[in-house]
Formats: sequence, structure tokens, C-alpha cells
Amino acid sequence: MSPVCEATPAAEITLPDHEHSARRARAFLSEAYCALHHARVLDEAQLLVSELVTNAVRHGGPPVRVRVDCDGSAGLQVAVSDGSRKPPVRRTAAPEAEGGRGVALVDIISDRWGVEHADSGKTVWFVLS
Repeated sequence: MSPVCEATPAAEITLPDHEHSARRARAFLSEAYCALHHARVLDEAQLLVSELVTNAVRHGGPPVRVRVDCDGSAGLQVAVSDGSRKPPVRRTAAPEAEGGRGVALVDIISDRWGVEHADSGKTVWFVLS
């Protein structure tokens, strides 16, 4: 991801491997996103970052990091990194299930998304235009 916004610099936070990290990630996004270009996608971005951070805490392990970049008017880019190289899995959740929909939501709501692997883990990213 390469930032090109002159109004808002990229921002990153490292979160504890804790159940409340998704809430902190939503608050971080509220503070760090580019209001000039992306106020209309903040709610969707907060939903998706919450899902990815929850997955990172439950299945990935530390360190859990969130990065947000503004690519001008082309898209809000959010990336969640964790310490596992295991890729995210899209599941089919039963209607009464409380979980299992995170990757499906990212796929449906974002304009594009992907996974990048590194020796130290992986990064799951998404873009909202």
C-alpha cells in the first residue's frame, strides 16, 4: 500500500492480544482516518477492522497491528497484521452462529482485499472507495 494523501498521513497502532482490541481498533480508525476523503466509509471500515482484529487475536497471535492509509480519493486502505502465517478462512456460518462471518464480510463490503505473507506473520488488508 502506498499512501498519496497530502491531507492525512498514514497511521499505525500495535494492539494487545486481548478481546478488547477490536474496540480499540475501531476507536483508532475514528481518530486516524482521512475525514477529507473518506468520511462516508468510516462505518464500514470500523466494522471490517473489528472483524479482522478479532480474527487476529483469536487465530493469529501477537503482534497485532492496524495501519490506515489514505490513497487520496481512490480509497481508504486498512491493514491488520498478526504473528501467524496461516491464511484467513472464509466459512459458512449457521444463521444462529455468533461468529464465522468476518472474512465473508470483508469480501462482500470492501472494494478489494487480500493477504500478504511475511516471515513474521501475515497482513490482511482491504480498501473502501
